[in-house]
Amino acid sequence: MTHRRRWLTGGCAVVAAAGLLFAGPYDLDRDRDGLGDARSDAAPPPNTANPPGGSSGPAAGPGAPRAGGGQQVPGAVGAFLASGPETIPRLGAMERWLGDSGLRVGHTYLPGDLWSNIEGTPGLLEGWARWRQEKQDRLFVLNVPMLERNEENVPDHEVRELLRAGADGQFDRHFTKLARRLVDLGVPDTIVVLGWEMNGTTYTHRCGPDPDAWKAYWKRIVGAMRGVAGQDFRFDFAPNRGTDDIPWTKCYPGDHVVDIIGMDSYDQPPGDDFDDHINQPYGLRHQVDFAAARGKPISYPEWGLFRNGDNDDYMRRMLDWMKEHRPLYQTISDYCPHGVWQCSENPRSAAIFRKEIAERLVEHAGREEGVRPDPSVSGAARCPTLPLHEWAGRGDEQGCARPELPAETPEGSRREASD
Repeated sequence: MTHRRRWLTGGCAVVAAAGLLFAGPYDLDRDRDGLGDARSDAAPPPNTANPPGGSSGPAAGPGAPRAGGGQQVPGAVGAFLASGPETIPRLGAMERWLGDSGLRVGHTYLPGDLWSNIEGTPGLLEGWARWRQEKQDRLFVLNVPMLERNEENVPDHEVRELLRAGADGQFDRHFTKLARRLVDLGVPDTIVVLGWEMNGTTYTHRCGPDPDAWKAYWKRIVGAMRGVAGQDFRFDFAPNRGTDDIPWTKCYPGDHVVDIIGMDSYDQPPGDDFDDHINQPYGLRHQVDFAAARGKPISYPEWGLFRNGDNDDYMRRMLDWMKEHRPLYQTISDYCPHGVWQCSENPRSAAIFRKEIAERLVEHAGREEGVRPDPSVSGAARCPTLPLHEWAGRGDEQGCARPELPAETPEGSRREASD
């Protein structure tokens, strides 16, 4: 899949993730199809933390959201808005739009331009660390490039050389420094989405030029980061949906260095329906089966509308898919053309997203209190759908439309896609 640059700039240079909670346990049929090199037919025991300085075995489970008392709570929902730390105070706006939910997931990307930024961009991680520490049940998800010059169209022969250098340990120090920075900032349980969309052609950290070197390099990075005392990272392997440039299974580095099987799944290519997304080679069904065979949770770090416009069928069925298959977390790309809150181009999908999330939050809140509350108390029931750019001009402090103010015309409200 072809995507936009993740490190967006300009007037929209902010990143946020409004995390919300789906109810229900994570439950996958672990025996379905027995895909790949599963370690056993039974689910493995829960991960335990590595001893300080250790680098063997998966990172521990505390990267998942937790309820009071340390119980893991799967199904966290978030929304990536753009890049930069300055939007963190605005998280409450999307929270109110979705029904006064508690925030669960923060999701951002490290820039892939220079090694110094991959080591932990000054001014970016501090704010997210404070946000994560404010509530025990929050989850911080960080996409980490594997190579600098990550969006500079580096040719395959050079990518091959870089991957082999990484596999030889030449770049270990950068990831050790990042790991120490995260631990020192108080976010040792960060979920690291490493080398995302490796089966495509967009990024320098792609797998296709040398899959064996790519897998060896992934292992080096995980070993370097797990070797830092105090770490409790979880590593998310997140390819594009489908074959793309290379089947993503050819890039899979092994169960001992992967904790989560993710997938980026946008509504593309043009004309595809959701059954195609499920059943295509290396599609959604393959991801779920592949993870189940290994006893690992799934995730959707990126998803959203794209080539088929305001496709309410995609929105409804993607939400239903996640409700059925219980990802550990999911974060919609919420800017044009993909989003539902910041993008006025997708009103039908926005209404579906808002209603479904709010209803599930109300249901979850009722179970926590031992009662089933009236859905009419949710934010979605109180307010009509209102995109961010309109809320700024005609919304109240709760994120609801003020009826005395007219809606903007489509011509006046349309935003450019951040491609």
